[in-house]
Amino acid sequence: MDRDAWSDFPELNRKLLEKVESFRPDVLFCVPMHYEVWLETLSLVRESGVFVVNWGTDDSWKYAQFSRYIAPAVDLCASTSHEAFASARREGLNSFWLTQWAASGSRTLEPLPASKCRYDVSFVGSAYGNRLQWVERLARRGIAVECFGHGWANGPVDAERIPQIYRESVISLNFGDSGVHWRGLRPYRSRQIKARVFEVPAAGGCLLTERADHLDEYYRRGEEVLTFEGEDDLVWQIQALLNDPQRRDALAWAGYRRTLAEHLYETRFNDLLSILLQRSQGEGGANRTHRPIAWPEFERAVALHRPAPMLRDFLAWPFRMIWGERRGPRAARRLLFELSWRLAGRRTYTSSGWPGRLFYRES
Repeated sequence: MDRDAWSDFPELNRKLLEKVESFRPDVLFCVPMHYEVWLETLSLVRESGVFVVNWGTDDSWKYAQFSRYIAPAVDLCASTSHEAFASARREGLNSFWLTQWAASGSRTLEPLPASKCRYDVSFVGSAYGNRLQWVERLARRGIAVECFGHGWANGPVDAERIPQIYRESVISLNFGDSGVHWRGLRPYRSRQIKARVFEVPAAGGCLLTERADHLDEYYRRGEEVLTFEGEDDLVWQIQALLNDPQRRDALAWAGYRRTLAEHLYETRFNDLLSILLQRSQGEGGANRTHRPIAWPEFERAVALHRPAPMLRDFLAWPFRMIWGERRGPRAARRLLFELSWRLAGRRTYTSSGWPGRLFYRES
């Protein structure tokens, strides 16, 4: 996402293909965000004998606008969203595979007794959305939450310190992020499972999280993690745990053991690579051999990527008048992207897609 790293999208895609050709990997694991890696590029990687795996972040809302279009260009779309996976199956996108977030095996810590914890209640994460309101409401009811991350008084902390904060907290809070789904033309929201759900127990913490869809498929609520629904329930759960350190310690140990047994990335990726191997053998993919990148095909894609700076400035001008030099072009790019994936669909993520042609940089 660093737009200073390359001069434009053609250079970015060219460098990726050069790396693939020189490194000759068996698998390319990628997490594209928008339209920075062209579909033509991913197809050329596959044609060179490399299996391509896409890890779908936030598929609860990105499936409709992104993941379903990139799926045909990769061998395996790993998605953490049950709803997206079901939609893919209905649409015949068989490259989708349901997985879940996890915790790193290199950051596991055994739980501390509640009596040795540094913080009663903590939260790690940026101060956005309704998180500020949750913490303020708890404070008004006599529960102080030690918060870490952008926007809080303690500020951001190094990634290496986060597991220690979880371990040194009697209770680690998690507020559920809601994703937008669609039933026909009607939107509805559901809470997502995020990585923090697994990272807290892995670090020996006791997780108290807002309820999320399908959480029961990964942990036993009330035995390995605790959930809350609403302010009164949250306050009651916190007070009950602080007054019962033995139960808190039992929860922390049970969640820790379950996470080590089933919810580490080492386990997730072992499963992912196993299913990739099975699918590749079933489709004759085991016979893939490394071949040079088909550079003439890439150059044809580059020829379709014609920047239009004057059109970009024309589109951004009214937004600059409203939101200024910095936010105006961002708003123009966002509007063009929202229109493009709805009207042009798959083409948005190709070399000829309008958002990429107009907005490598926003100014």
